[in-house]
Amino acid sequence: MPHRNAPLTPTGRLRLARCVVQDGWTRRQAAERFNVAPKTAHKWAARYRDEGETGMADRPSRPHRQPSRTSAETEDDVVRLRRKHRLGPARLATRTRVAASTAHRILARRGLPPLAATDRATAEPVRRYERDRPGELVHVDVKKLGRIPDGGGWRALGRAAARPNKASAGTAFLHTALDDRSRLAYSEILADEKAATCAGFLRRAAAWFHGHGVRVQRVLTDNAWAYSKTTWRQICSELGISPRWTRPWRPQTNGKVERFHQTLAQEWAYTRPYASEAERQAAYPAFLDWYNYHRPHTGIGGRTPAERVPNLSEHHT
Repeated sequence: MPHRNAPLTPTGRLRLARCVVQDGWTRRQAAERFNVAPKTAHKWAARYRDEGETGMADRPSRPHRQPSRTSAETEDDVVRLRRKHRLGPARLATRTRVAASTAHRILARRGLPPLAATDRATAEPVRRYERDRPGELVHVDVKKLGRIPDGGGWRALGRAAARPNKASAGTAFLHTALDDRSRLAYSEILADEKAATCAGFLRRAAAWFHGHGVRVQRVLTDNAWAYSKTTWRQICSELGISPRWTRPWRPQTNGKVERFHQTLAQEWAYTRPYASEAERQAAYPAFLDWYNYHRPHTGIGGRTPAERVPNLSEHHT
């Protein structure tokens, strides 16, 4: 691609060079015709004589010699430390005595992606996947939230004033089933995460998805106690659902529902200081409706989850 200030494109350079080399124009005539300096006309004519049409392309602006370029040994050290300790450019800079920007360029030259785009356990690039149809895979997980005591928690009253009520508030368990393809989510706030509770939630979730035109074929969970019990396998068999489990210590495999839990924490659970747990739970259905039908999702091209389920968004008001 030509420089933005270049007066000639590669095609224009070729025409100029042919006028001089083949048609016998003088450099000054060609320069006036193509509105460039005679020196420029001479350069392109000389390149055409030496290299032909291939010489009309842009050349890299990098100098032929770079005496101050980082040595190959230092670059190897940067790459070795990155792979062994999973360090970013700033920390690599202190270890190898180069600038952080230099460490960043070395990593880019060697094809190493940013740490944010890699798996935490292996430092390998994250392999993203998405099922072809809604219902092929549904992610299931539980999010624990501290309940808000009556009168408000520390976000409303401050940490010192809210401390006496903290111990008696308890924990809320948010059970979520999220479709891999569409990101359509069904969620309930329940009292615990026991096997029977999880099984009952899956039965209601499957019925909810069925009512929205989605047949659940597989569920993916982590290796929590409730999901490894016979109760879970039995409910999956009864519903005609194939259970799947993530590998131990790999929550990234179930990352879509983990990301949903981050979203609900930011946009519902902690978006404002609630006066009580009842007030917060009363706002949850409205958040789920907003998430499923109105909130653009960056992971699916700015569409809403409902728009990825055939005919679903048309029936919602």
